Amino acid sequence: MNQKGIELVDIDAKLIKDLSSLRKSSSFFELFGNQIPAQKGLGPGDVLDVTIWEAPPAALFGGPQAEGFGASGGQSITLPSQAVGSDGGMSVPFVGRIQAAGLSTEALAAEIARRLKGKANQPQVLVRLAQNQTSFITVLSDGAGPVRVPFTAKTERLLDALTTGNSAHQAVDKLAVQIVRGNRIGRMPLAQVINDPRQNIPLFPGDTVSVLYQPNTFTAFGATGKNDEISFEAPGISLAQALARTGGLNDNRADPRGVFVFRMEERAASGADAKFPVIYRLDLTEPGSYFLARNFTIDDKDIVYVANAPIADLQKFLNVLFSVAYPIVNSVNSFK
Repeated sequence: MNQKGIELVDIDAKLIKDLSSLRKSSSFFELFGNQIPAQKGLGPGDVLDVTIWEAPPAALFGGPQAEGFGASGGQSITLPSQAVGSDGGMSVPFVGRIQAAGLSTEALAAEIARRLKGKANQPQVLVRLAQNQTSFITVLSDGAGPVRVPFTAKTERLLDALTTGNSAHQAVDKLAVQIVRGNRIGRMPLAQVINDPRQNIPLFPGDTVSVLYQPNTFTAFGATGKNDEISFEAPGISLAQALARTGGLNDNRADPRGVFVFRMEERAASGADAKFPVIYRLDLTEPGSYFLARNFTIDDKDIVYVANAPIADLQKFLNVLFSVAYPIVNSVNSFK
């Protein structure tokens, strides 16, 4: 039913199944997958340490600055730390300018050793990444501030980044996690990520992970035991739990056929960004509706409204009528 752009939908088993599938499709596992990212090569700004070993007799690196190399008498030297330039290159003695950007440390070491052949005696090279400036994950939280988590060969997963960034400073059930990767954005309760191993997905260099302290709330109106804005845990609660937290339906006023949930829904099916208003309706006079209420999930900023019974509206009218008529009758009687 559609009235003035507002959808009125009865809550049934099919609706609950459809809403649940939409929530599953927005999980990290469904949105980003479980693919392991390819190892990214070196980039401009990365700081490298290069150590070169030369077998005896050392022709190039056997001077006074060289270090001993084992019992064989070979020599080694560690070059001063050097950042990869904006052009992607770096300088190595007796090699000259060499392109480092895009290579792994192992590939760069092999290329330096290759270029030293014929100049140094059986050269061996080790390149170590001293400062990772190009391959990292940004973790944001209100408690610890922004933290850069270096991306390593073991591949950082979501919980690895959160632990390294020391991001959780509130109760787990009050926190949500958001991942931004390119133009894709996903958000899930942290408790759900912890409880479902599939959501602990591998992160990619350049990902931004935010830990958000945003306690969810719903607002209760109408013939309930309490009209108030009520907070609930990030993993969510059911409609049955929400009604219980309001004190339940007021026995003297409530119409059990008129339990409504007001919500702004995403237009997921059409692909539009705009939201549209939906009213979900539940009739608690049907025995099976209590199972539906247990399975229908309340979202953040929902409004739960319980309508007044017709007899309650009649009682309100009579109360108003008597409040006006009774003083008049008393005044008339006083003149008799």
